[in-house]
Amino acid sequence: MLNNTFSIAGKDYRQIAPLFLRLIIGFGFMAHGWTKLSRGPGGFEKLLTQLNVPFPHLMSWITPLVEVFGGAAIFLGIFVSITAIPLIVTMMVAMFGIHIHYGFSSIKTIGLTPQGPLFGPPGYEITLLYICGLISLLVSGSGKFSIDAILSKRHDQDQEH
Repeated sequence: MLNNTFSIAGKDYRQIAPLFLRLIIGFGFMAHGWTKLSRGPGGFEKLLTQLNVPFPHLMSWITPLVEVFGGAAIFLGIFVSITAIPLIVTMMVAMFGIHIHYGFSSIKTIGLTPQGPLFGPPGYEITLLYICGLISLLVSGSGKFSIDAILSKRHDQDQEH
């Protein structure tokens, strides 16, 4: 019964599911990291200083670089199990350092102006979704359509010869 649930006409599509997680998680990290880098790390350094993060100047560079390159690795599906760890740590710092104080919801309408709704600071919902998605990739692997799968296939072929 379970095999029929995840198959259509006898084909198993479970290994395609991580692709969708990887694409959105990888793109999201790259976009957020690039935003921090393109605006210059000075503003991000001020935020880290207010949060009492150790070595804020160094971390204002390391964090966006981890997000950009880690996001690219997740997006492509290379070294996903290794790459997920620093990205989870980054999200946990963001969640417990900033977002936890604003509750769960990522969207808080706090007013309405003639230009449209006015939103308050986001809660921890999105950071938690990123963490859960990365944990899912750790558990399931990067899937069939990934560089990890290609490397694994080559390794298996080399072992046979």
